[in-house]
Amino acid sequence: MAKKYDQLLLKNQLCFPMYACSRKIIGNYTPYLKPLGLTYTQYIVLMVLWEKESVNVGQLGEILRLDAGTLTPLLKRLEKAGYVTRERSKDDERVTVISITAEGNKLRDKCKDIPVKMAASGSALSAEDAKELYRLLYLFLDGE
Repeated sequence: MAKKYDQLLLKNQLCFPMYACSRKIIGNYTPYLKPLGLTYTQYIVLMVLWEKESVNVGQLGEILRLDAGTLTPLLKRLEKAGYVTRERSKDDERVTVISITAEGNKLRDKCKDIPVKMAASGSALSAEDAKELYRLLYLFLDGE
């Protein structure tokens, strides 16, 4: 017979292992990013900009699933470091456009081996399991 509060047991929560894995993964990035003066969130912002060169804050927030309140201070720090520029859109002054700088592009070369290092960092997942987990996570994320 189920207990009245079994739904509140931590072991019965899907959210907890997802949260704990996220923290572990981000922690595993720290030894690679800290010497570059980057946080994980700054790194993923740069990854978007290395791919797209320029996006507005709204687009960046959609891609990274982050709100403007989280992005604004982070983007200011990246701008202060010389990695990005923030400019008002010529079409709509309410829109801020973020662009990668030459200095930001130089950082890409320093980061190019991080994904390989992370893949080799001892995950217990096989390549097939990792692909399936990726698929399931995006199924969950996109099912909002």
